[in-house]
Amino acid sequence: MFYPSDRVLVAIMNSPRDLTIARDEGWYRIPERHAPDSATEAVVLAFYFTRAFGDEKWAIHYYAPVEGHELVRRGNLFPDQPDHPRARDPYYKLQLGPLLKLDDPIPSLRWRRITFIESTWDRFIAAEEINDLYATGADGLYVTLKEDRLHPEREFLIRDGDAEYVVDLAIPCRDGTLVIALGERAAPAGALRDPDLDAVRRAVAARGGAQPARPPS
Repeated sequence: MFYPSDRVLVAIMNSPRDLTIARDEGWYRIPERHAPDSATEAVVLAFYFTRAFGDEKWAIHYYAPVEGHELVRRGNLFPDQPDHPRARDPYYKLQLGPLLKLDDPIPSLRWRRITFIESTWDRFIAAEEINDLYATGADGLYVTLKEDRLHPEREFLIRDGDAEYVVDLAIPCRDGTLVIALGERAAPAGALRDPDLDAVRRAVAARGGAQPARPPS
C-alpha cells in the first residue's frame, strides 16, 4: 500500500471531536502559519493522542492515507463558529482515507512537547516508541545510545534561561539532562559536541546515571 520512503506526518490530536471528524468526515486541519514543510507532501497522517484520550494518551494509535489537500479559512471548516477569533485564518484541510488502527501503538516513554514529527513509512511501521520516528542525522548515535540503555531523547526541547533550543539528542539523568549537539546546530552552553560513546558514558556517569524511560502518567 505504501512505499518505504513515503512521507509520514505525525500530528497532535487534542480532542475526541477532531478524531470523530477524521473518522466520519475524512479531514484534518493544520493552521498554515504552523504547518511543517511536509504538510502538503505527506502520504500518511498519523495522530498522537494527548491527555484528552484517557488510557490511550501519549501514544499513536491511528493513521490514515492522505488523499489530497486544500487551503481554506477556518470559518469554512466550522460554519457554526463564525465569531471564532481565528475564523478568517487560513488552514490546510488534509483530505483523508479510512482511519486505520495500529496493532501496536507507538508510545512516548516520557512526557514531551510534540507538535509535528516528519517521518517515513519504513520508520513508522518499525517504530517501538516515539523517538524511533525522527529522521535526522543523529540516527547512528541514537541507535548506539539506545542499545547501550542510555535512554536518549531525539529532537528534545531544552530551556536555558530565556532561550529555547531543540537539540539533536538529550539524555535525562538523575542530576540534570545531558545535551548532545551534532554539527553546527545551536545548543546551550555545556552541550557535548559530536561526542563518541565513551565521552557520553562519562558525562552520564558524572550526572548520576541515566534515568530509565517509562510512559508518563
